[in-house]
Amino acid sequence: MGLLKEFKEFAMRGNVIDLAVGIIIGGAFGKIVSSLVNDVMMPPIGLLLGKMDFSKLSLVLQKESLDEAGKVVAPLVAIKYGAFMNMLIDFILVALAVFLLIKGINSLKRKQEAAPAAPPAPPKQELLLEEIRDILKRK
Repeated sequence: MGLLKEFKEFAMRGNVIDLAVGIIIGGAFGKIVSSLVNDVMMPPIGLLLGKMDFSKLSLVLQKESLDEAGKVVAPLVAIKYGAFMNMLIDFILVALAVFLLIKGINSLKRKQEAAPAAPPAPPKQELLLEEIRDILKRK
């Protein structure tokens, strides 16, 4: 029963829950970036380069072979560099977004560290001693 309790304590720590939320949001963010690249950015780029669909670009190493009945005997072997280019752009955009996020967080931390903290109030004993000193000076 101790192992179950220890696992529950581990799983309910704030850091573990924060990490899980970050992974879930990161997965969703990756899908958004993939859609941005594949559905928004690449079509105009392909149009500018002669109505080219990057996801279909490949270097065929072996063509597909069919028998007399039309059944595939040897599959198509190709290097799909167009899909790789899409993934590379995905990665660059995600890396840029993460960089900008970290840069913003670091900037906020630096501003908080640079702001001078108000000096702490002196303890009551010190205030009382100062009052006594001031009264004695006046006499």
